[in-house]
Amino acid sequence: MTDSAMPPDADLLAWVDRASRGTLIERVGIEFVHVGPEEISARMPVAGNTQPYGLLHGGATVVLAETLGSVAAAIHAGPERATVGIEVNATHHRAVRAGWVTGTTRIVHAGKTMCTVEIVVADESGGRVCTSRLTCLIRERPPAQVEAGRTSWG
Repeated sequence: MTDSAMPPDADLLAWVDRASRGTLIERVGIEFVHVGPEEISARMPVAGNTQPYGLLHGGATVVLAETLGSVAAAIHAGPERATVGIEVNATHHRAVRAGWVTGTTRIVHAGKTMCTVEIVVADESGGRVCTSRLTCLIRERPPAQVEAGRTSWG
């Protein structure tokens, strides 16, 4: 990730796209669809992210979920605070063999020191593939990092 200050809401999608370059996010083919303070959504291809049985790999699904939850927590925290994931879980409901899956966030708890985000991943027909939850710890960022424009996600 590159160091860049978090922009106003209107520019969040471009900011996340820039911050994703050269990372696992790009490697698994995640494409952000919407990035805003209330909801974030992104999609990921099944092709290239399968396990030996030809099904979407559960770990790839968790990469999508954790990515979305991390962005949501970082936006909630703001540029003067840092977020660190402390717990992620996922329940896989159904298999997917082809196409794309889309993840959408919903903040469950947005406190001063902790943020919990639910992420629902669905297939192209809207069927729930996975329900995940990410909890991030929020801490004040050292003043030198704030002055340098560094954020916890980007």
